[in-house]
Amino acid sequence: MERKIIIIILCCFTFIVNSQEIEVLTLKDAVNHALENKADAKKSKLKIENSEYQIQEVRSRALPQISANGSLNHNPILQTSVIDGSSFGQPGTIIQATFGQKWNSIAGVSLTQTIFDQSVFMGLKAAKSTREFYQINDQLTQEQVIERVANNYYLVYIQRQNLEVLDSTLTNTIKVKNIIQGLYDNGLAKKIDLDRIVVKISNINTQRLQALNAVQLQENALKFYIGMPIETKISIPKTEFEIIPQVITKTLNTANRTEYLLLKKQEQLLTFQKRAVQAGYYPTLSLTGSYNYIGQGSEIPWFKKPIDKAYWSDFSSIGLNLKVPIFTGFETRAKVRQANITLRTIQEDIKDTKLALDLEYENAQTQIENSIITIKNQKENAKLAKEVLENTKNNYIQGLTSLTDLLDAENALTEALNNYTSAILQYKLAEIQMLKTKGELKTLTK
Repeated sequence: MERKIIIIILCCFTFIVNSQEIEVLTLKDAVNHALENKADAKKSKLKIENSEYQIQEVRSRALPQISANGSLNHNPILQTSVIDGSSFGQPGTIIQATFGQKWNSIAGVSLTQTIFDQSVFMGLKAAKSTREFYQINDQLTQEQVIERVANNYYLVYIQRQNLEVLDSTLTNTIKVKNIIQGLYDNGLAKKIDLDRIVVKISNINTQRLQALNAVQLQENALKFYIGMPIETKISIPKTEFEIIPQVITKTLNTANRTEYLLLKKQEQLLTFQKRAVQAGYYPTLSLTGSYNYIGQGSEIPWFKKPIDKAYWSDFSSIGLNLKVPIFTGFETRAKVRQANITLRTIQEDIKDTKLALDLEYENAQTQIENSIITIKNQKENAKLAKEVLENTKNNYIQGLTSLTDLLDAENALTEALNNYTSAILQYKLAEIQMLKTKGELKTLTK
């Protein structure tokens, strides 16, 4: 008795532990889990962060550039210069003079400040637009993650429903088999009828194993798409598949779609890129300044004084550098024309994308309307098929119909249930597309 009590307690404990390991996963939970853990969502956030550094990089071109420099040179053979002697009061003679020292060292600091450079100004505008581009891209990535997760979430449902239909069919078929077995034992049924029903049960079991495998594969795919460990056990509540008719509007504002906004922002970036190339026609002006300290001597002048024949002096300079492009071999013109072609290409993409978005909306709207009608019809059809099966079963027991009719009625019910499940799936997938076309996929996270 004590042993039995211990076994019962262990079984209960195991059941509780297993129940705790199963995670109830709603669509909202799945979507939010994916946005927090999936690599695509994380990488889009990193791109936004990286855009800040890109802005800093471009901004640095407008800030002063300060650098320190130093050098140490050894001149084994000094250069000899030929000088007219008249400069030294010796007309008609040539003097050969050697200038410099064997060693010289220079240390200094230099500064460059851009005063006018059109490409820098355009770069700053483009950098800020790049940040906005990645912000829109992040929103698009989130929507793509949500759409992918929602579609796979509902595919798990269809696989589970297919399994439930097979379980129901198997239960009904076993009941029929038991009836036939009883009739056969009493000499009221043929051996072939019993064999046929046994074969069907075997086939259903095979289909059930395949369905179980399909459910597991689809659940694993869902876990992958939301960034959840594959070994996690999940449970999906049936309430997530209730049909709530969507409010269908006849007009659609394409300008609010993320795909459209992304292309428009890309068009703006290409416009800045074209202007940056056109900046090659403009002059550039910069301020430069430097201060240096030079030491010279027959030996390395470091840490030495004139008494050591090492001589140190300083020098400095301040200047303006102006560069006016006159002729570049038509290079700038060619680059401007290339940028213009790229800009025109993205404009064509914008037109085509608008048409595609309108098409998506019309298709989703049509699919929603058709799915509602199909669901209603298939629900009635499944109800009728169930009644037909019950009547056919009673008629078979009474010997008024054949086993073939009974099996056909059972197959008809299975097909009707599968069609009903498929209709719900098509509605849910169309519902996702409708939310996508309206730019409301983020509502699934709330």
